[in-house]
Amino acid sequence: MGASLNAGRPGGGRRGRARRHVPMHEINVTPFVDVMLVLLIIFMVAAPLLTVGVPLELPETKGEQLQSSKEPLTISVQRDGKIYLQETQVNLDEIAAKLKAIAKGGYDEPIFVRGDKGIDYGTVMRVMGRIKLGGFNKVSLVTESEG
Repeated sequence: MGASLNAGRPGGGRRGRARRHVPMHEINVTPFVDVMLVLLIIFMVAAPLLTVGVPLELPETKGEQLQSSKEPLTISVQRDGKIYLQETQVNLDEIAAKLKAIAKGGYDEPIFVRGDKGIDYGTVMRVMGRIKLGGFNKVSLVTESEG
């Protein structure tokens, strides 16, 4: 009958002294912050490129820019006579009906008319006439600043 050398330790030897791995109760947010900063930079660079709209050469005038707290409805008239409501092409006779359908502020919704500087005055006036026939009163013409 012999005596065991490891009688006091059931696991025996060095394994009994090793620390057990305890799960961490903290979240490492450093990678999350890094990803968010990269996304922030990407969106800051890309945001001005997303607001292009319909390409036009606007006439230049001297005057101050109107201050608006919300995004207005925009109607654009290109040089070739195509009419766009926001970025969707529409016919002249459809303007009033489509404006009524999407105007959130009712008839007091501000509407901006952008006309290419190469288009004749009568075409822009026909568009504005259709807007007025639809019952909208806040119609503004958009130009670029001279200088």
